[in-house]
Amino acid sequence: MKSSIDFLPEHIQNDLRRLVGLIREEIQDVMMIILYGSYAKNTYVIHDIRLAPNGEITEYHSDYDIMVITRKRLGEREGTVEARIRSRFADGKHENDITKVQLVSESISKLNNALSEGRYFYVDAVNEGIILYDSGECKLATPRELNFSEIKRMAEDYYKRTLKKAERFLYHARIDYRDKEYVECAFFLHQATEYLLKAIPLAYILYRNKEHDLEFLLDKCKSHTNELADIFPRKIVREKYVFDQLCRAYVDARYNDEFVVVQDDVDYLIPKIEHLKEVVEKVCRERIAFYNSQIEKQS
Repeated sequence: MKSSIDFLPEHIQNDLRRLVGLIREEIQDVMMIILYGSYAKNTYVIHDIRLAPNGEITEYHSDYDIMVITRKRLGEREGTVEARIRSRFADGKHENDITKVQLVSESISKLNNALSEGRYFYVDAVNEGIILYDSGECKLATPRELNFSEIKRMAEDYYKRTLKKAERFLYHARIDYRDKEYVECAFFLHQATEYLLKAIPLAYILYRNKEHDLEFLLDKCKSHTNELADIFPRKIVREKYVFDQLCRAYVDARYNDEFVVVQDDVDYLIPKIEHLKEVVEKVCRERIAFYNSQIEKQS
């Protein structure tokens, strides 16, 4: 694995050193910190303007993709710790100057098992990544290469299971809509959206994000496709409000008795999520077709 970030601009190197310090302060048993993704591959973009299929212009900025290897898995603490690291990293910076940080935390045993099994995401992260910190206490397993037949099988399995869950959540959302239980309906719509958005990385890199934040999940899909750009527009107040209601529903629908969702909100959301499902199915089928083309080349 590479160990130098000297090819990156100085301000990016400073950001990464700052992140390493924050991670080591917040997580006590860090064994390795690996930079992977576009910054490790030197394919990052600082400000990219893309044209979506519907003609809408969207902006894209590469994230810092960081894998944190620990002695033991963080478990329930993971989300809280990662949120604190992101918050501290952003502290004092102007919003336009903040590069988003995407953290993946794994125990050394989980990572080595994944490498030995040839898990696509982890193998790519290690093979293409740059080590930012190494305690010297552990050794990584030798990654096993997957052939495209295996990749296709795993991608199809992950995709089908994730899509089935999304469809079940949509089914329950429709029941609650019929019963005029709009708060509960919003919760199930959130869950359907979450699983649909997780299907794309599963099909592309065999990795399931652990986040429930829909905006985060939308961002993670951008590196694979730009076909989601027009599904949840947030250019006017109404669009922003309803998307925020959908995002809030994951927690507030269960724990906040004052959370209110009205019929107009779900009337707006349901066709958006049904359209999302159609796009996700199309994008994932195209990726699986790509694996088929690679299998034919290998045969």
